[in-house]
Amino acid sequence: MASQLVSISSTLLYVAFILYLVAMLPLATSIKSKKPAKIGVAMVIVGFILQVSYFILRWIAQGHAPVSNMYEFITMFAIMIVAGYLITYFYFRTNLFGLFALPISMLLMAYGSMFSREVAPLIPALQSSWLAIHVITVTLAYGILSMSAVAGLIYLLKAVPATEKSWRARFLEAIMAGIVTVIVFIGTTVVMQNVIGYQDDFLYTDKQGQNQVAEYHLPSLVNFEGAVAVENVGDNNYEQAEHFHSGINLPPIIDSQKLNTVIWSVILGAIVYGIVRLILRKRIIALLKPWSNKADLNLMDEIGYRSVIIGFPIFALGGIFFAAIWAQIAWSRFWGWDPKETWAFITFMFYTIFLHLRLNRGYEGEKSAWLAIIGFLLILFNLIAINLLVAGLHSYA
Repeated sequence: MASQLVSISSTLLYVAFILYLVAMLPLATSIKSKKPAKIGVAMVIVGFILQVSYFILRWIAQGHAPVSNMYEFITMFAIMIVAGYLITYFYFRTNLFGLFALPISMLLMAYGSMFSREVAPLIPALQSSWLAIHVITVTLAYGILSMSAVAGLIYLLKAVPATEKSWRARFLEAIMAGIVTVIVFIGTTVVMQNVIGYQDDFLYTDKQGQNQVAEYHLPSLVNFEGAVAVENVGDNNYEQAEHFHSGINLPPIIDSQKLNTVIWSVILGAIVYGIVRLILRKRIIALLKPWSNKADLNLMDEIGYRSVIIGFPIFALGGIFFAAIWAQIAWSRFWGWDPKETWAFITFMFYTIFLHLRLNRGYEGEKSAWLAIIGFLLILFNLIAINLLVAGLHSYA
């Protein structure tokens, strides 16, 4: 019964993804026709209901909130972004927002699908109701704060001339290059792992002194210190083998397996971005600019500000206060400067400075838009780099 519920929940997520993809067409059409995007928004609502149904069914199947691993956390983040979009839409009635918010949610869903979806017993540190409270609150804050970044991006696409030779135009184009890299990252991993089936196994010793096997789905450019190439001969038995390895080894505090994927993604992303630029013969922001020309800059600025006003206290509550309570229960201390705890504090301080500059220094309009995007990049860095590449107490997430 439990396995059936898990299977159904995964199917619901897949259907939601398809609905969001299809909904992009009526949303785009509504911008050109200036008519309400009723069909597109209706499809998004149905997709959101399916995502919530996934959450409920998976909770029932495994007996605890589905927020305990990377797949579940990223999926929850994607759900909250859609929730943030729907709240924004019904409050401000802006059709344009969906064209930029939904792709972020879909990218997160695709990224999350690369991680294990198996139902596993909770490790002792996660066996607390505060886990669900902490993660759900944090992802809700992330979803709302993401709306400030979406508003900021739309603002900048309209306000910054695509042909301008300035730092702001170059930095905005760099963000587009980063988006291309993320898409390449997801596509490369899916193709190499699920289509080609590339896999090289390496036996290494982790920071706790335990023997582990790392599965590489891309050729090894970086590896764990002392790693030995092995091959699975069945029944979880391994024998020494020959695999490609560049010879660069890193201490086990760095997850070399995932860093290897990131390096390949940056390399391939740069190549794909270069090809796109050669084909377009112009910046990517110039391609997207027509979609933002009808945006109301004052409205985008207001959405960005209000999103931070709402999302910041929720993040402070879930990411700092609730997290400290859970840390006390799990590890007998409220704060320990674990990498993820440290970055949560950095994110908290950034949005504190954001509001200070906004309220007391007049950082409105373009300045506020840049700050909103930087804040979202901090969130993504915490989600990807800190979670995946740095070994800490939150490595399971």
